[in-house]
Amino acid sequence: MLIAPGESPGNRDAPSRLDLNLLIALDALLAEESVTAAADRLGLSGPAMSRTLGRIRRALGDPVLVRAGRRMVPTPRAQALRADVRRVLDDARALFVAGAPADPATLRRTFTLSAHDSHIMAFGAALLGRAARQAPGVTLRFPAEGPDRMAPLRDGTIDLELGVIDRDEPEIRVEPLLEDRVVGVARPGHPLLDGPVTPRRYAAAHHIADSRRGRLAGPVDEALAAQGLRRRVIAAVPTFAAALYALSGTDAVGTMSERIGGPAAAALGLRTFEIPLDLPPLSIRMAWHPRHEADSGHRWLRDLVRDVVCGPSPAAPTEPR
Repeated sequence: MLIAPGESPGNRDAPSRLDLNLLIALDALLAEESVTAAADRLGLSGPAMSRTLGRIRRALGDPVLVRAGRRMVPTPRAQALRADVRRVLDDARALFVAGAPADPATLRRTFTLSAHDSHIMAFGAALLGRAARQAPGVTLRFPAEGPDRMAPLRDGTIDLELGVIDRDEPEIRVEPLLEDRVVGVARPGHPLLDGPVTPRRYAAAHHIADSRRGRLAGPVDEALAAQGLRRRVIAAVPTFAAALYALSGTDAVGTMSERIGGPAAAALGLRTFEIPLDLPPLSIRMAWHPRHEADSGHRWLRDLVRDVVCGPSPAAPTEPR
């Protein structure tokens, strides 16, 4: 280990006093086996390099380079240090170089993503399929959503959030992916679909909401209230899948994101319809903590999610009425 000039061997464990610049000089001396050539390589004068060699000799307790005729040769100790010196310098330089692009084929990681179950239903198969092809050593983990969606990003328990993220926080990176719209969904032959779906007829129907927090009201209720109308929500279920199955066997109606929920609704034979209200669009975004910004593996994950979510729509179009 190198120590600063004048330092005793007993203080060699004091890292704050190490002069790691001596490693650069030692590497040049061992590569060139000449004080003059090493000085030229580092842009130093001959006397300055000679003084540096003296410091290295004192630090190592070894001559490092000795004269053999008209040239300098390394000592056995210096020869033994050559590879270690180069390795330490390469590692140090790598600390200040941007991470190389991840090779997905060599990734061995588990990424934890938080997403509404409708997003997993819409995009999960494509995400898993592409991940298996590109990065067979990667595992994608989708835990149940918690009540606070940003705290897990901050504390590192979630790597990426995907969904309708309706608020921005300074310490969280958020990227818009796509905009979707809200449509209604009901079983085939539902009485509401026998005629024009007006605000009054829509409000008069029974409704099922999907909310992991059990909420009974939302933007639909605000839009109805603007027209002096209220709806009857007969149930709130925790997942989109549960809502679709409930709708398939009752005369209740529900709401869903058209593109994201379309394939699942179609698979159950459900019908979608236009809601006669002025509803805000749904902005699907992904969010992550800045600690992952330069992580090449996380960049691959973000690219994967972006490509899948922003790719061709998997949803069937809304059936015309």
